[in-house]
Amino acid sequence: MGRKGGNALSSPLTIAVVAGEESGDILAADLIAELRDLTGRQIDLIGTGGEHLAKLGQRSLIDPEDISIKGIAAVLTSLPKLLNHIRRVSSAIVKARPDALLIVDSPDFTHRVARRVRAALPDLPVIDLVCPQVWAWRQWRAKEMASYIDHVLCLLPFEPEALARLEGPAATYVGHRLARLESLKSSFEVQKARQVGDEPTLLLLPGSRGRDAKVLLPRYKEAILLLEELGHRPRLVLPTVARIEPLVRELVADWPREVTILTGEQARHKAFASADIAVAASGTVTLELALGGLPFVSTYRIDKVAWWAHQFIPVWSTSLPNLVADRPIIPELHDFDGRPSNIARELARLLESEQARGAQKEGFAAIRDRMDVSEPPGRVGARMLMEVIESASAGRLGGSK
Repeated sequence: MGRKGGNALSSPLTIAVVAGEESGDILAADLIAELRDLTGRQIDLIGTGGEHLAKLGQRSLIDPEDISIKGIAAVLTSLPKLLNHIRRVSSAIVKARPDALLIVDSPDFTHRVARRVRAALPDLPVIDLVCPQVWAWRQWRAKEMASYIDHVLCLLPFEPEALARLEGPAATYVGHRLARLESLKSSFEVQKARQVGDEPTLLLLPGSRGRDAKVLLPRYKEAILLLEELGHRPRLVLPTVARIEPLVRELVADWPREVTILTGEQARHKAFASADIAVAASGTVTLELALGGLPFVSTYRIDKVAWWAHQFIPVWSTSLPNLVADRPIIPELHDFDGRPSNIARELARLLESEQARGAQKEGFAAIRDRMDVSEPPGRVGARMLMEVIESASAGRLGGSK
C-alpha cells in the first residue's frame, strides 16, 4: 500500500493511526485533515479509531472502547483481550506497510503496537501524538520510548522539556486544539462575567469511558441529594459521547431528578457557557472546562493497584489545569476524598462563594495564556509528521546508494 514507487509528490499517503479514546480520535482526525490540506494528496487510513477518523475513511480494526482503558487494575483485567488486539492491529499494519504510524494516547495499547511494528518495520516512521504522562510516573518509559518512537507531538507546554530531561525522543509542543476552539473561547468570555442566579445549572461530566460512568454517576447522584440538604437544587445537565449515551441514560433512569442529556462537542461547549458549576472526571475534560472558564470540581476513583503505586508518583497534582498553571486552581477529590459528602460540600462552596469561583477563573486565564500558540495544533502536527516521513525517506535513499 503506502510505501510503493511512483510519483511521491502525488501518490496517496497511507497512514496507520492507532487511537482509542474519544479525545484521541478527535486529535488524530484533526491532524489527518490538516495533512490532506498541507500535502494536497489522498490520505488512506488504516488502524483503529472512533467516529471522527471513520468520517475520514478509516475502518477501525477493533472497537475503540476495548482499548480505552485507564488504571493498572483495569489493564490487568483486560490483558488477554488487549494482547489479542495488539497482535491483530500490529500485524495488519505491518502487512499494509504504510508511510507512517501515528499512535495517539492510550499508551498501554498504542505503545505496544508501536514496539511490534518497529521490530518488523525498523525504517517506518513512528510519531506519538499526546505524550504519555512519563513526567508523572514510570519515568523510565521516556528513555525506552526513544527506541521505537521518532518524534512526540506534545499537547502541554511543559512536556518537551520533561522528555529531554528524561532522555526521551525528540518532541515538539504543538499546542492543544481545545485552546483554539471558538466555542470554548466564547464560553470563556461568557463565564468571565457570569454570576450564579436563583436557578443555577450543574454540569455532570463522568468521562467518555463506560467504566468511569458506572463508578462516578452513582457518586454524583448521592452528592446531588446531599447538595439539596445543603440548600441547593440546581438544574442537572449531563453532556456525554454518543457511544456511551445508552449506558448513561440507563444509569440515570432511576434518579429522582430530571437529567438533561446532551451529546456532541458543540452541545457540550454551549452547555459550558450556560452552566454555573460542574463536577467532572479527572482527564482531558478538566482542561476543556478550564479553557471554557467554567468553575468545577475534579473527581476520580483510582483502582487499588494504582492507589498503592501513587506513593511513587513524583508530581504534586493529577489535574491537568493545576499542572499547566503550576499551582492549585481546582479541588481534586479522589477515592476517599471523593466520597459524595465531600463532592457536595465543594459544589456548595462554588455556588455560594463568588471569591471561590473568581479564583478559579483567574487561574483559567493564566492557563489560556500559557497554552496559546500561533498556529492550529493539527497543522503543526501535520507538518512535523511530514518532516519525519521525508527524513526517513531521505535516509532510506541515502542508505541504498
